[in-house]
Amino acid sequence: MDRIASVARMTSETKIEMTLNIDGSGQAEIDTGIGFFDHMLNSFAKHGFFDLKCKVVGDLYVDCHHTIEDTGIVLGECIKKAIGDKKGMTRYGSCILPMDESLILCALDLSGRPYFVTDMEFRAERVGGYDTEMVKEFFYAISYAAGMNLHIRQISGSNAHHIIEGAYKSFAKALDQATKMEPRIHDVLSTKGSL
Repeated sequence: MDRIASVARMTSETKIEMTLNIDGSGQAEIDTGIGFFDHMLNSFAKHGFFDLKCKVVGDLYVDCHHTIEDTGIVLGECIKKAIGDKKGMTRYGSCILPMDESLILCALDLSGRPYFVTDMEFRAERVGGYDTEMVKEFFYAISYAAGMNLHIRQISGSNAHHIIEGAYKSFAKALDQATKMEPRIHDVLSTKGSL
């Protein structure tokens, strides 16, 4: 079964077309209009072994907010659609990832219940055209659109680029782990019988 999803979303602020292959090889074609955001999404695809195509046209003359938040919504929708009924899936994933002086922990549960917790703090207001406060908005949007319990903790770190990149990479590794198929799971990994 192919776990591939495509989602298109158009508002007065953004136009987004995205395709995600959960069982890919890390190939990416990304164009959001924000160089650093492109770099982060490429890192997400590469380190999670996801194939990701993403084309975003956003109101960058305003700022980066709508482009980044709406991309998070669409990515969350793609994840939810691609994993389907979650039968046979591991469900949980975690990663502690070092990125130079920063150390980032990501843990997630594809439970169907959205919740997002983070303690990331940034000394810089932006990295390139990416406002650092948008890191929280991006992952919040993913967690709610995907129905994912998501925790990202900053164990150490001072450089904003390193902290953000650590967050994207650790999220990718945790999501890859959580979406793995496990032959011992014959239905869904829940005493309730559904997720």
